[in-house]
Amino acid sequence: MAKNSVAGLLTSVDELFTTQEIREEAKLERVIDLPPDEISDFPDHPFKVRMDEEMLQMIESVKQHGVLVPALIRPKPEGGFQMIAGHRRKHAAKLTGFPKIPCIVRDLTDEEATIVMVDSNLQREKILPSERAFAYKMRLNAMRRMAGRPKRENYSPLGNNFQFKTSSEELAETVGESKNQIFRYIRLTELIPEILELVDNSVLKEKDKLQMALRPAVELSYLKKEEQEDLFQAIQDMDCTPSHVQAIKMRQFSQQGRLDSNVIFSILEEEKPNQKEQFKIPKERISKYFAPGTPVQKIEDTIVKALEFYRKRQRSMER
Repeated sequence: MAKNSVAGLLTSVDELFTTQEIREEAKLERVIDLPPDEISDFPDHPFKVRMDEEMLQMIESVKQHGVLVPALIRPKPEGGFQMIAGHRRKHAAKLTGFPKIPCIVRDLTDEEATIVMVDSNLQREKILPSERAFAYKMRLNAMRRMAGRPKRENYSPLGNNFQFKTSSEELAETVGESKNQIFRYIRLTELIPEILELVDNSVLKEKDKLQMALRPAVELSYLKKEEQEDLFQAIQDMDCTPSHVQAIKMRQFSQQGRLDSNVIFSILEEEKPNQKEQFKIPKERISKYFAPGTPVQKIEDTIVKALEFYRKRQRSMER
Protein backbone atom coordinates (compact mmCIF):
# COMPACT_ATOMS: atom_id res chain seq x y z
CA MET A 1 0.00 0.00 0.00
CA ALA A 2 1.32 3.45 -0.86
CA LYS A 3 2.64 5.59 2.00
CA ASN A 4 0.04 8.33 1.43
CA SER A 5 -2.74 5.72 1.48
CA VAL A 6 -1.51 4.36 4.83
CA ALA A 7 -1.38 7.88 6.28
CA GLY A 8 -4.89 8.53 5.01
CA LEU A 9 -6.16 5.27 6.51
CA LEU A 10 -4.61 6.02 9.90
CA THR A 11 -6.20 9.46 9.88
CA SER A 12 -9.57 7.93 9.09
CA VAL A 13 -9.23 5.35 11.88
CA ASP A 14 -8.22 8.09 14.31
CA GLU A 15 -11.31 10.08 13.38
CA LEU A 16 -13.50 6.98 13.85
CA PHE A 17 -12.38 6.26 17.41
CA THR A 18 -11.82 9.80 18.74
CA THR A 19 -14.07 12.81 18.83
CA GLN A 20 -13.14 16.28 17.66
CA GLU A 21 -13.33 17.42 21.28
CA ILE A 22 -10.75 14.81 22.35
CA ARG A 23 -8.44 15.75 19.51
CA GLU A 24 -8.69 19.45 20.38
CA GLU A 25 -8.07 18.73 24.07
CA ALA A 26 -4.88 16.87 23.11
CA LYS A 27 -3.55 20.10 21.62
CA LEU A 28 -4.28 22.17 24.74
CA GLU A 29 -1.53 23.12 27.17
CA ARG A 30 -1.10 20.78 30.10
CA VAL A 31 1.36 20.44 32.97
CA ILE A 32 3.19 17.16 33.46
CA ASP A 33 6.18 16.01 35.53
CA LEU A 34 9.08 14.57 33.51
CA PRO A 35 12.58 13.25 34.29
CA PRO A 36 15.14 15.82 33.01
CA ASP A 37 16.86 13.19 30.85
CA GLU A 38 13.66 12.63 28.89
CA ILE A 39 13.67 16.23 27.61
CA SER A 40 16.05 16.92 24.71
CA ASP A 41 17.72 20.32 24.41
CA PHE A 42 16.61 22.84 21.81
CA PRO A 43 18.68 22.37 18.61
CA ASP A 44 21.59 24.85 18.39
CA HIS A 45 20.46 26.49 21.64
CA PRO A 46 22.34 29.83 21.63
CA PHE A 47 22.21 30.50 25.37
CA LYS A 48 24.98 28.89 27.41
CA VAL A 49 24.31 27.13 30.70
CA ARG A 50 27.19 28.51 32.81
CA MET A 51 28.14 27.61 36.36
CA ASP A 52 28.00 31.27 37.41
CA GLU A 53 26.68 32.86 40.59
CA GLU A 54 23.12 32.88 39.23
CA MET A 55 23.28 29.13 38.50
CA LEU A 56 24.69 28.38 41.95
CA GLN A 57 21.77 30.27 43.51
CA MET A 58 19.32 28.31 41.34
CA ILE A 59 20.89 25.01 42.40
CA GLU A 60 20.57 25.98 46.07
CA SER A 61 16.93 26.98 45.53
CA VAL A 62 16.14 23.68 43.79
CA LYS A 63 17.77 21.78 46.66
CA GLN A 64 15.49 23.50 49.16
CA HIS A 65 12.24 23.96 47.25
CA GLY A 66 12.44 21.97 44.03
CA VAL A 67 11.70 23.47 40.60
CA LEU A 68 8.96 26.00 41.31
CA VAL A 69 8.50 27.48 37.83
CA PRO A 70 7.52 24.89 35.20
CA ALA A 71 9.70 24.56 32.12
CA LEU A 72 8.13 24.98 28.69
CA ILE A 73 8.41 21.98 26.35
CA ARG A 74 6.85 20.79 23.12
CA PRO A 75 6.10 17.28 21.83
CA LYS A 76 8.40 16.06 19.05
CA PRO A 77 6.86 14.50 15.94
CA GLU A 78 8.95 11.32 16.40
CA GLY A 79 8.01 11.10 20.08
CA GLY A 80 9.40 12.53 23.29
CA PHE A 81 9.71 16.17 24.25
CA GLN A 82 11.97 19.11 23.43
CA MET A 83 12.92 21.92 25.80
CA ILE A 84 11.82 25.42 24.79
CA ALA A 85 12.44 27.40 27.98
CA GLY A 86 14.02 25.92 31.08
CA HIS A 87 17.47 24.59 30.17
CA ARG A 88 18.98 26.05 33.34
CA ARG A 89 16.20 24.59 35.52
CA LYS A 90 16.74 21.20 33.86
CA HIS A 91 20.50 21.41 34.53
CA ALA A 92 19.96 22.40 38.16
CA ALA A 93 17.54 19.51 38.66
CA LYS A 94 20.05 17.02 37.21
CA LEU A 95 22.85 18.33 39.44
CA THR A 96 20.71 18.12 42.57
CA GLY A 97 19.31 14.69 41.69
CA PHE A 98 15.69 15.81 41.40
CA PRO A 99 13.89 12.95 39.60
CA LYS A 100 11.30 15.06 37.79
CA ILE A 101 10.55 18.68 36.90
CA PRO A 102 7.16 20.27 36.16
CA CYS A 103 6.69 21.14 32.49
CA ILE A 104 4.07 22.98 30.46
CA VAL A 105 3.46 21.07 27.23
CA ARG A 106 2.61 23.36 24.30
CA ASP A 107 2.17 22.51 20.62
CA LEU A 108 4.47 24.83 18.66
CA THR A 109 5.83 24.91 15.14
CA ASP A 110 9.61 25.15 14.65
CA GLU A 111 9.32 28.89 14.01
CA GLU A 112 7.02 29.53 16.99
CA ALA A 113 9.29 27.47 19.24
CA THR A 114 12.36 29.44 18.14
CA ILE A 115 10.69 32.79 18.82
CA VAL A 116 9.45 31.71 22.28
CA MET A 117 12.84 30.21 23.15
CA VAL A 118 14.69 33.41 22.24
CA ASP A 119 12.22 35.77 23.91
CA SER A 120 12.15 33.82 27.18
CA ASN A 121 15.96 33.78 27.44
CA LEU A 122 16.39 37.46 26.56
CA GLN A 123 14.80 38.25 29.93
CA ARG A 124 17.93 37.03 31.71
CA GLU A 125 20.05 39.61 33.53
CA LYS A 126 23.42 38.82 31.96
CA ILE A 127 23.49 37.92 28.27
CA LEU A 128 26.73 37.50 26.34
CA PRO A 129 27.27 39.17 22.95
CA SER A 130 27.61 35.72 21.32
CA GLU A 131 24.28 34.67 22.81
CA ARG A 132 22.54 37.76 21.48
CA ALA A 133 24.21 37.26 18.10
CA PHE A 134 23.00 33.72 17.47
CA ALA A 135 19.63 34.32 19.19
CA TYR A 136 18.85 37.37 17.03
CA LYS A 137 19.89 35.47 13.91
CA MET A 138 17.68 32.48 14.77
CA ARG A 139 14.69 34.64 15.66
CA LEU A 140 15.01 36.81 12.56
CA ASN A 141 15.21 33.78 10.27
CA ALA A 142 12.18 32.22 12.00
CA MET A 143 10.18 35.44 11.53
CA ARG A 144 11.09 35.55 7.85
CA ARG A 145 10.04 31.93 7.34
CA MET A 146 6.72 32.63 9.04
CA ALA A 147 6.19 35.61 6.76
CA GLY A 148 7.21 33.67 3.64
CA ARG A 149 10.34 35.77 3.21
CA PRO A 150 13.84 34.67 2.15
CA LYS A 151 16.65 34.83 4.72
CA ARG A 152 18.39 37.79 3.11
CA GLU A 153 16.98 41.17 4.11
CA ASN A 154 14.96 43.01 1.54
CA TYR A 155 12.83 45.93 2.56
CA SER A 156 9.55 44.88 1.01
CA PRO A 157 6.51 44.80 3.33
CA LEU A 158 5.54 41.69 5.26
CA GLY A 159 2.09 40.23 5.55
CA ASN A 160 -0.70 41.67 7.68
CA ASN A 161 0.55 39.80 10.75
CA PHE A 162 3.55 42.15 10.88
CA GLN A 163 1.69 45.35 10.04
CA PHE A 164 3.79 46.04 6.94
CA LYS A 165 7.09 46.13 8.79
CA THR A 166 10.23 44.31 7.76
CA SER A 167 11.28 41.36 9.92
CA SER A 168 14.27 43.29 11.26
CA GLU A 169 12.09 46.29 12.18
CA GLU A 170 9.67 44.02 14.01
CA LEU A 171 12.54 42.34 15.86
CA ALA A 172 14.12 45.69 16.77
CA GLU A 173 10.84 46.86 18.26
CA THR A 174 10.38 43.63 20.19
CA VAL A 175 13.83 43.46 21.80
CA GLY A 176 14.34 47.21 22.24
CA GLU A 177 17.42 47.52 20.02
CA SER A 178 17.97 49.56 16.88
CA LYS A 179 17.90 47.63 13.62
CA ASN A 180 21.55 48.52 12.98
CA GLN A 181 22.56 47.22 16.40
CA ILE A 182 20.78 43.92 15.72
CA PHE A 183 22.69 43.49 12.48
CA ARG A 184 25.95 44.33 14.30
CA TYR A 185 25.28 41.51 16.74
CA ILE A 186 24.38 39.10 13.93
CA ARG A 187 27.70 39.89 12.21
CA LEU A 188 29.44 38.38 15.26
CA THR A 189 28.26 34.94 14.14
CA GLU A 190 30.89 35.22 11.37
CA LEU A 191 33.76 35.34 13.90
CA ILE A 192 35.86 32.32 14.76
CA PRO A 193 35.10 31.01 18.30
CA GLU A 194 38.43 32.19 19.74
CA ILE A 195 37.79 35.83 18.81
CA LEU A 196 34.13 35.62 19.79
CA GLU A 197 35.23 34.57 23.28
CA LEU A 198 37.17 37.84 23.57
CA VAL A 199 33.97 39.74 22.78
CA ASP A 200 32.08 37.73 25.42
CA ASN A 201 34.73 38.67 27.96
CA SER A 202 33.73 42.32 27.57
CA VAL A 203 30.72 41.20 29.66
CA LEU A 204 32.19 38.37 31.74
CA LYS A 205 35.30 40.41 32.73
CA GLU A 206 37.36 37.30 33.46
CA LYS A 207 40.76 38.16 34.93
CA ASP A 208 43.91 37.60 32.88
CA LYS A 209 41.85 37.32 29.70
CA LEU A 210 41.74 39.91 26.93
CA GLN A 211 38.55 41.71 25.96
CA MET A 212 37.25 43.05 22.67
CA ALA A 213 34.52 45.66 22.16
CA LEU A 214 31.58 45.18 19.81
CA ARG A 215 32.52 47.72 17.11
CA PRO A 216 36.01 46.39 16.29
CA ALA A 217 34.65 42.83 16.45
CA VAL A 218 32.02 43.69 13.83
CA GLU A 219 34.74 44.99 11.48
CA LEU A 220 36.84 41.87 12.04
CA SER A 221 33.86 39.63 11.19
CA TYR A 222 34.42 40.58 7.53
CA LEU A 223 37.88 38.98 7.53
CA LYS A 224 38.34 35.54 6.01
CA LYS A 225 38.53 32.67 8.52
CA GLU A 226 42.23 32.13 7.90
CA GLU A 227 42.87 35.88 8.39
CA GLN A 228 40.98 35.73 11.68
CA GLU A 229 43.14 32.79 12.75
CA ASP A 230 46.30 34.78 11.93
CA LEU A 231 44.89 37.72 13.87
CA PHE A 232 44.12 35.60 16.93
CA GLN A 233 47.68 34.27 16.90
CA ALA A 234 48.97 37.86 16.78
CA ILE A 235 46.64 38.86 19.63
CA GLN A 236 48.09 36.07 21.76
CA ASP A 237 51.68 36.91 20.85
CA MET A 238 51.30 40.65 21.47
CA ASP A 239 48.82 40.37 24.35
CA CYS A 240 46.53 43.08 22.95
CA THR A 241 43.39 43.42 20.86
CA PRO A 242 42.86 45.83 17.95
CA SER A 243 41.10 49.15 18.39
CA HIS A 244 38.14 50.11 16.22
CA VAL A 245 40.42 52.12 13.91
CA GLN A 246 42.89 49.23 13.62
CA ALA A 247 40.06 46.78 12.90
CA ILE A 248 38.77 49.03 10.10
CA LYS A 249 42.28 49.15 8.64
CA MET A 250 42.53 45.34 8.74
CA ARG A 251 39.19 45.02 6.97
CA GLN A 252 40.36 47.40 4.25
CA PHE A 253 43.58 45.43 3.72
CA SER A 254 41.53 42.22 3.60
CA GLN A 255 39.22 43.63 0.93
CA GLN A 256 42.31 44.54 -1.10
CA GLY A 257 43.72 41.03 -0.70
CA ARG A 258 46.77 42.38 1.16
CA LEU A 259 46.16 41.24 4.74
CA ASP A 260 48.70 38.72 6.04
CA SER A 261 50.31 38.03 9.39
CA ASN A 262 53.03 40.66 8.82
CA VAL A 263 50.47 43.36 8.08
CA ILE A 264 48.42 42.31 11.11
CA PHE A 265 51.46 42.60 13.42
CA SER A 266 52.34 45.97 11.89
CA ILE A 267 48.85 47.35 12.51
CA LEU A 268 48.72 46.04 16.07
CA GLU A 269 52.05 47.72 16.84
CA GLU A 270 50.58 51.14 16.02
CA GLU A 271 49.93 53.28 19.06
CA LYS A 272 46.27 53.47 20.02
CA PRO A 273 44.79 56.84 21.05
CA ASN A 274 43.92 55.49 24.49
CA GLN A 275 47.51 54.34 24.99
CA LYS A 276 48.93 57.87 24.75
CA GLU A 277 50.02 59.23 28.08
CA GLN A 278 47.59 61.78 29.46
CA PHE A 279 48.38 64.69 31.81
CA LYS A 280 45.42 66.05 33.76
CA ILE A 281 45.07 69.20 35.86
CA PRO A 282 42.21 69.52 38.36
CA LYS A 283 39.71 72.06 37.04
CA GLU A 284 39.60 74.03 40.30
CA ARG A 285 43.32 74.81 39.99
CA ILE A 286 42.96 76.64 36.65
CA SER A 287 39.33 77.81 36.61
CA LYS A 288 40.23 81.26 38.01
CA TYR A 289 42.35 81.97 34.92
CA PHE A 290 39.49 81.44 32.43
CA ALA A 291 36.05 82.88 31.96
CA PRO A 292 33.14 80.52 32.76
CA GLY A 293 32.16 78.44 29.73
CA THR A 294 35.57 78.62 28.01
CA PRO A 295 35.88 75.57 25.70
CA VAL A 296 38.27 72.86 26.86
CA GLN A 297 40.29 73.04 23.62
CA LYS A 298 40.81 76.79 24.09
CA ILE A 299 41.97 76.24 27.67
CA GLU A 300 44.42 73.57 26.49
CA ASP A 301 45.77 75.81 23.69
CA THR A 302 46.22 78.73 26.09
CA ILE A 303 48.13 76.58 28.60
CA VAL A 304 50.41 75.24 25.86
CA LYS A 305 51.14 78.80 24.59
CA ALA A 306 51.89 79.93 28.16
CA LEU A 307 54.31 77.04 28.59
CA GLU A 308 56.02 77.85 25.29
CA PHE A 309 56.43 81.49 26.42
CA TYR A 310 57.78 80.32 29.78
CA ARG A 311 60.28 78.01 28.05
CA LYS A 312 61.57 80.81 25.79
CA ARG A 313 61.97 83.10 28.77
CA GLN A 314 63.91 80.47 30.71
CA ARG A 315 66.25 79.93 27.78
CA SER A 316 66.91 83.68 27.41
CA MET A 317 67.72 83.91 31.12
CA GLU A 318 70.23 81.03 30.79
CA ARG A 319 72.24 82.83 28.11
